[in-house]
Amino acid sequence: MAGCSKMKIYPILAKTSINAVNHMQFKKLKRFRIWEVTFFSFIVLLTMLLGSCENEISKIKTVTSTEDLPAITAEGFEMLVSDSSVIRSKMQTPLLIKHDNEKDPYIEFPKGVKIVEYDAKMNVISSITAQYAKNFTGEDRWEAKNNVIAVNLKGDTLKTEYLVWDTKNKKIYSDQFVKIIQKDQVYTGIGFESNQDFTSYHIKNLKGNMYVNVEK
Repeated sequence: MAGCSKMKIYPILAKTSINAVNHMQFKKLKRFRIWEVTFFSFIVLLTMLLGSCENEISKIKTVTSTEDLPAITAEGFEMLVSDSSVIRSKMQTPLLIKHDNEKDPYIEFPKGVKIVEYDAKMNVISSITAQYAKNFTGEDRWEAKNNVIAVNLKGDTLKTEYLVWDTKNKKIYSDQFVKIIQKDQVYTGIGFESNQDFTSYHIKNLKGNMYVNVEK
């Protein structure tokens, strides 16, 4: 979740294609499927004509509509983003679905996603995981849901069920219950806002503060 524009994941991911392969490195890409709309429509139409000649044109158009088909589906997807040949971030997901035919195009991660940011020496400076996420490419915004966990450089851990990452304004926030676990304290509350590195943050409606004994 670093601030350098070259380290941003969303514009590179949104332009994923065979021609853009020189902009990223891929590992463990088990399957990369590009839906060929014209060919798919032709096969469906041919099957319908052979099976029944009584279908009306309007029905054929409805069945063969490709508006709901994703543009790209990838399994076992991993992407590395580098700056001056130094890896600065890594994204991993079991399944990626790119929806270009929606009013607001987005990339869906229905089986979860993990994003790790590194410094110049490959030390982890922040990470975020979620069991479900969406990247709204036209809005520079991520939405993460279900067991969202973010960890910063100091080891502070944020846990919530819903988190928004506004990459344009470089901040993360939530309007739901959050728990922040530090080395010696645990905070809980409703509503949260932070810079995107999760180094400067506050809970809007603090509900609890518990000190934790640390054994020396």
